[in-house]
Amino acid sequence: MGENEMSIFGVSEAEEEVYRHFLRNPGTATDDLHLLLRADPRTARSCVDRLQELGLLHPEGPDLRIFPTDPEVALARLIDLRLHTLHQELQRVTRSRHVIDGLRAEQGARRPPPPGIEQLEGLAQIRDRIDDLAFFARDEILSVEPYTKLSPENIARSRPLDLRCLRRGVRIRNVVARAALHDPATAAYLRELADHGAAIRVTAHTAERLLVYDRRAALVPLDPRDTSRGALLAHRSGLVSNIIALFEKIWDQADDLSQALGEDAGAPGTDLSETERRVLVSMCTVGKDEAGAREVGVSVRTYRRYVADLMQKLGAASRAQAALLARERGWI
Repeated sequence: MGENEMSIFGVSEAEEEVYRHFLRNPGTATDDLHLLLRADPRTARSCVDRLQELGLLHPEGPDLRIFPTDPEVALARLIDLRLHTLHQELQRVTRSRHVIDGLRAEQGARRPPPPGIEQLEGLAQIRDRIDDLAFFARDEILSVEPYTKLSPENIARSRPLDLRCLRRGVRIRNVVARAALHDPATAAYLRELADHGAAIRVTAHTAERLLVYDRRAALVPLDPRDTSRGALLAHRSGLVSNIIALFEKIWDQADDLSQALGEDAGAPGTDLSETERRVLVSMCTVGKDEAGAREVGVSVRTYRRYVADLMQKLGAASRAQAALLARERGWI
């Protein structure tokens, strides 16, 4: 592993060195850590304190000796903290339009957006660009859309584009507001997309609006509460990656459409959801979790959680046994 690989999570080089020390030597005393770091004792103590705040170290026993948290658990916690921070940052950015307006009023002139970011103005221009991006999408479209209903005109406009993408093999993952299911026409349209292969989830609370095409271009509104004010289209890899990370966080916390509609789309005679059935099939046909997660359309963490739940439901001690039991019971 390279130096300071944990810096992306806000862990300094010195703090990472301390954490790795305790992974190699759990339960050792902290008195000589400053010698390891070639720093003063206060710096070493500060590293230990911060690692405990982050949940990477914890005291145990009557003498409160320091032990490391399991790396998988520790990194999952750091990822959640990082995504939460990114979520807050994106909210602050998308809600800061009034600052830009005020600065432009002072300047009296317009400046172009930074390289790699395109500003779209007006609903017509935004819709045209969305149509172009969807038309040329080749692999995947991710979206979070907190609308409460779709008008007949919106459905008529979106249906041919969405179905065309699905027919071409483009994976669609869409998170919508649960309130949208209260509108019969909108619910029917979402069900139609799901029947054609789209992965749709619903969430009770989200104010985000975002679209990502082929993990290379991301569209976010300048003001999530008023999309008519314009949007930003990002092509810069770092910004697009942050928006994808936000999408994955929202996706992991959302519910499957079939569950939200009270439907059992699983195999006859079982209580499996459609996603569980797809994970079960993937367990039997795909070797690596990463490939299985991509096939199902979920994150690797979510995929593994589904696998663990299915093994428990089947009473299996291994994945191979789970696959055998599922076939014996006719689940797949």
